[in-house]
Amino acid sequence: MLPEFVEALGGGVFAIDTGFTRPRFDAAYLIVHEGRAAFVDSGTNFSVPRLLAALDAVGIARDAVDWVIPTHVHLDHAGGVGLLMQHLNKAAVLVHERGVRHMVDPRALYQGALAVYGAQEMQRSYGELQPIDANRVRATHEGMVVELAGRPLRFADTPGHARHHHCIWDEHTRGWFTGDTFGLSYREYDTADGAWITPTTTPVQFEPDPLRQSIDRLVARDPQCMYLTHYSRVRDIPRLASLLHEQIDALVALAEPLRGHPDRHRALCEQLRVFYRAQLSRHGVADVEAGVQALALDTELNAQGLAVWLDRARNG
Repeated sequence: MLPEFVEALGGGVFAIDTGFTRPRFDAAYLIVHEGRAAFVDSGTNFSVPRLLAALDAVGIARDAVDWVIPTHVHLDHAGGVGLLMQHLNKAAVLVHERGVRHMVDPRALYQGALAVYGAQEMQRSYGELQPIDANRVRATHEGMVVELAGRPLRFADTPGHARHHHCIWDEHTRGWFTGDTFGLSYREYDTADGAWITPTTTPVQFEPDPLRQSIDRLVARDPQCMYLTHYSRVRDIPRLASLLHEQIDALVALAEPLRGHPDRHRALCEQLRVFYRAQLSRHGVADVEAGVQALALDTELNAQGLAVWLDRARNG
């Protein structure tokens, strides 16, 4: 029997609720094929016991894990990779070439997150990041393919949320493991109209045009599903992609008039709340105000990321 935090999605794919922030907020994935396994994203250090428990539940030995694949090195996706690797003697890490140095020596990554979250939150939510032996880390590149017991996993370079972001195509299920490139879709916002989705602009590398292009590249492969980190699998891809494009345009239009605002962060947060309220209402969410409140962390981080983008765009 699977633990309550593990969901079998079919095709050898399991979504693991990492326990970060709140239930069904942050997923890692376990792919199992012919007795071998791979993880996509890890959650934080505090998520590692759940990932190991998922292995035990599906009957996979720890030395049968071949790959650990963070979609990018933001800590809700990769903060636990170093600790996880200490339990997986045969595994290698596959990370975007821009993220390799942060897996080998996470001190700069930690300091960057510390500037965003503060020391107390870093200890509470993430813990100490663990380095990984450079010999166990491999850089990925556009079009690279690795195999999991004969099951091909193909990498696509997908900037827009982060320049060190790749997505992973699984031909077996015709699905992309998208990290944050294909946005956020929390299950509590599902209605009779289906899933709701929204882009994430968290600091520090949100870039609207590359993000639009990355979304289009993913859709061009005609996927049957997207495996999101926040949260889990979604279908109905053309509709969701259209909604992402619409919202990227809306977020840019929302942010640009606030470029020189004297209290820009507060104004961005307030405008994002207005934006989310309208979005959730249009989607038919029953308790819109509770929905907006549940987006409080995303609102805070998205406002920070939009501010960084505004400054970068102004400075060329």
